[in-house]
Amino acid sequence: MEVPDYYDVVSLRLMKVLDTIGLMEKIRWKRIEMWTQVEEHLSIGFSNNKEKVHIFGSQAEATTTSGLRSDIDIVSYIIPITVLENLQTWEPDSQSALIIMDDFTPPGYVKLQQVYSDIPVPIYNLETNRLMLNMTGRSCIPSNTTYNQLGTDAEYHGPAVTFNVGLNYAIKSCDLLVALQSHLWPSTASEWITRRREHNWPSQETIAIIQQSGALLVPVGHKLSPERHIEWRISLSYGEKMLVWQFNSTQYKCYVVLKMINKYFIKERFGENVLTSYHWKTCMFYMIETTPTVLWQPQNLLRCIEQCLLKMCTWIEECNCPNYFIPAENIFLGKVNSLVQRSLSNMLHDLFRQKGRYLTMIPYDRIGQKLTIACHLPITQINAEMEEITKQMSLAVAMTLASMHEARFDILRDGFPILPLFERLSSYAGRQESCTILKRFYCSTLGSRLAAQCLKQTFLDQEGLDIAYEFLLLGSDSDVASGKLKLATLYLLQNNGLLAENILKTIEENYTFLVSNISLEAIKDSIIFRIVNENILITDVVRYYVAFPVPYLPSEMHCTPGALIPEMFRSTGSHHVSLNPNEDYWQSWAVVDPKLYLYFLQHECYHQQNKIIYKMVALSNMIWVIRHEQLKYKDTALNLLAYCLKEDGFLVQSYAVLSKSMKMKNHHNAAKWQIARLVNSAFRLLGGRH
Repeated sequence: MEVPDYYDVVSLRLMKVLDTIGLMEKIRWKRIEMWTQVEEHLSIGFSNNKEKVHIFGSQAEATTTSGLRSDIDIVSYIIPITVLENLQTWEPDSQSALIIMDDFTPPGYVKLQQVYSDIPVPIYNLETNRLMLNMTGRSCIPSNTTYNQLGTDAEYHGPAVTFNVGLNYAIKSCDLLVALQSHLWPSTASEWITRRREHNWPSQETIAIIQQSGALLVPVGHKLSPERHIEWRISLSYGEKMLVWQFNSTQYKCYVVLKMINKYFIKERFGENVLTSYHWKTCMFYMIETTPTVLWQPQNLLRCIEQCLLKMCTWIEECNCPNYFIPAENIFLGKVNSLVQRSLSNMLHDLFRQKGRYLTMIPYDRIGQKLTIACHLPITQINAEMEEITKQMSLAVAMTLASMHEARFDILRDGFPILPLFERLSSYAGRQESCTILKRFYCSTLGSRLAAQCLKQTFLDQEGLDIAYEFLLLGSDSDVASGKLKLATLYLLQNNGLLAENILKTIEENYTFLVSNISLEAIKDSIIFRIVNENILITDVVRYYVAFPVPYLPSEMHCTPGALIPEMFRSTGSHHVSLNPNEDYWQSWAVVDPKLYLYFLQHECYHQQNKIIYKMVALSNMIWVIRHEQLKYKDTALNLLAYCLKEDGFLVQSYAVLSKSMKMKNHHNAAKWQIARLVNSAFRLLGGRH
């Protein structure tokens, strides 16, 4: 192929332009790290799921930009069935399915025959087990009835259930997949393991890791197969993600540019389902494997792009795009047919003949405009500004914080089996940072619980109380506020007002923002900037920038402020039975938003020290927070405010606040107990006057 002289210069300037939209290596690996941590936190959060949550696709690979608005692909639920390739590996007392590959099964797909749990024999009872017969008379597990309805907002696209994420972030939607986990490498992909590779890509170490990862079986059949209702597609998405991570900077940017070309020039004309990102990813795999490493250098970027265009043209003319792992599977089937074959080939050849000028037409992230300017200016004059790539990272942070929030509540709900808990957290290999934070949350509540046991005894157990303080100190670094607030509470109950005051001042100085009801808007741009430029981990975000709600369990009652104790008795029996059993566990807890609780403790601290002016300032801060901030536990906030007003002698105002709380939440509201006490206090006051 004859290469024009300007290709080298244009390639280098295109590399620089791509850096300005978030494709520089530093940002690339930070994004990969963040989505990997999201996987870890989600896996910990799904405590009932024995398998790991997977995130695949462009977001996990960091091969997207704000302009491309790619989906998130999440395998969030693995069907608990053991996949067998032969009955010799069958184990009793387990749900098993035997892989079937007959003459009617297309390459890249399998059928599954369910096996009895007590004997290694396939099940044939169709009526009882809702199985279906294939063409050879064997009973198979259907794939087209695997999904349960996940809500009215969900849309079904092939094997995925799609949810909209929101227009303000550079992610179009979230694709939720259900799959079977096979820990065995598929025999149909064995050729990939032993394939002769002249250029040593991928390396033998990478091949071994991918082989050990096994495969996912996705419940979707081949579009052109008469038995698609009982076929499962072999997905090697983990291996694909590993290979994309092996791309060098030139290969990585080449792939992103190919996706932009596909979206602008091909999808705009031929629609979404002709050539996809997966076809170009497959093209990249074959090209890197069969070309020398020296080709994939920054000055050759434009040359690499056009080599891939030529490769795709060849496949289109042959109407065959072989799957990288299973070459016998033609992934053009059902997509590229004779109706679009010639037009598609002509378009790609036309792009090739333009000798790179088509790049200036790409609108996404203003690539075309920036490249045009860059080609008329020295490279040093290019403004390397950071684009909206931070919005994608914001979603990763939000998902992690939501998962951490749910995981810590799950830990408390499970009833504190201390050794099993720590063993479970320690079993998550490669997730030490995530587990360390959860252990800190656990230590904070464990210390508070132990202190409560010591305080309720007739004689003070000072030795036990000292141990409780040690646990609380260990847990005080869990996040910005919740662990420290529990420590300050214990100091306050022990009449150590000065120590409590110092802790509360520290919290107020370092308080950043509240995370109780996770939303994308909660993530501040300044924090994402620090993640990118100061190499801060998401786990550090939790420690330095996030304040989670503060929970008190009934076992901590003697270490809970008196104003919060009625929150543990907010539900009567008649109301309690109507609650969702999966969500009502916290109805016997006292849970309070951290910023409101901070000012409440300040009020109590200054009340104890008789600092009237400071106490009124804390009361004003409580009112401001209730009026101007979005609180998840607003009824509890109003009840605490009413308690403080009553304590300061404002009985009428206290009753008004409690009435507002009851109007806002009629059932499961502890305000009813405070109203009863308030009325009792009012009658006593009136009786004293007579």
